[in-house]
Amino acid sequence: MPLKTHTAGDMMKIIPDSFQILFLGKTLRLFCLCFLFSSSHVNAQLEFLSVNENAVVMYDAPSLKADKLFVVGLHFPVEAIVHVEGWVKVRDSSGSLAWIEKKFLSDQKYVIVTTAVADVHQSTDIYSPVVFQVVENVILEWLDSDTDGWVKVRHKNGNSGFVRTNQVWGS
Repeated sequence: MPLKTHTAGDMMKIIPDSFQILFLGKTLRLFCLCFLFSSSHVNAQLEFLSVNENAVVMYDAPSLKADKLFVVGLHFPVEAIVHVEGWVKVRDSSGSLAWIEKKFLSDQKYVIVTTAVADVHQSTDIYSPVVFQVVENVILEWLDSDTDGWVKVRHKNGNSGFVRTNQVWGS
């Protein structure tokens, strides 16, 4: 007697419906996980923004009726987490999360000093002359980050130079 070959369709007729759904569900979940991990690896770009007004209220929810958490000033750097209908959930350098109206954010990048004192060098060399020093929580304009481990910045007084990325947040 010749052997009968079975197709995938024949096999699905033999397998009970509940098992088919379970099997297909696991396959779909596995596919989704693979897709998410592969795409998140490629698009893991952080979105840094800055506040574009002198005094902006940060809220605990995306509503003017929500509780007010704190007020931030001009050029305060934030990381965008999610955008929702005119609001952006953001993270600051301390890791705090809050909501801010999108109209108060700019694409212009700024960084904030996170160490007690940051040395701003003439070039991207730790042994290059220190142009100036900046204390913790001072905000600097982000100009460029071509060299790994360094950020080119400008102080509001016009002085510019290079600071180590481990001394600032927002780049």
